Amino acid sequence: MPETAHPTTEAPAPEKTTLDILEIQRILPHRFPFLLIDRVIEIVRKQRIVAIKNVTINEHFFAGHFPDLPIMPGVLIVEAIAQAGGALLLTEVEDRENKVIMFTTIERAKFRRPVVPGDQLRIEVELKAWRAVGPVVAVRMEGLVTVDGRRVAEASVKCQLVDRARGRRSLDENGESE
Repeated sequence: MPETAHPTTEAPAPEKTTLDILEIQRILPHRFPFLLIDRVIEIVRKQRIVAIKNVTINEHFFAGHFPDLPIMPGVLIVEAIAQAGGALLLTEVEDRENKVIMFTTIERAKFRRPVVPGDQLRIEVELKAWRAVGPVVAVRMEGLVTVDGRRVAEASVKCQLVDRARGRRSLDENGESE
């Protein structure tokens, strides 16, 4: 009995769930010394991202914070949360080179223990709200940062994705969109 030809159907390509530093740099506009995530180990589209930041004594901020007691500034830990969330958000945007993400709110930031050279930050960010109004996308994210399974920081951040050309003009003095 002759074999019947069956049309082949290719399975859709699996979604990318990790990013190396070169892929992160294609998504985020940040560069040294302000790029604060080194690798993404998990992405669930429009839901969650887990990023890694390896903290070394070579970080520029340790020269002044503090010379005899190097501690990563809390504001940079919150920035790392925002950058991880930004990578999650920007993977959904086709023309991301024409966009910029701006903080609008930082809430409930808590710092539980110092981050020091040699620590590896695990930055987990969950998307809690996503709203698009015209060209502006606003998001709310919850971030948790751990080192060796121990909580070091957490924060809720809100930000907007706006056209790069509008950047400075897109927020009024209260941090709200026009």
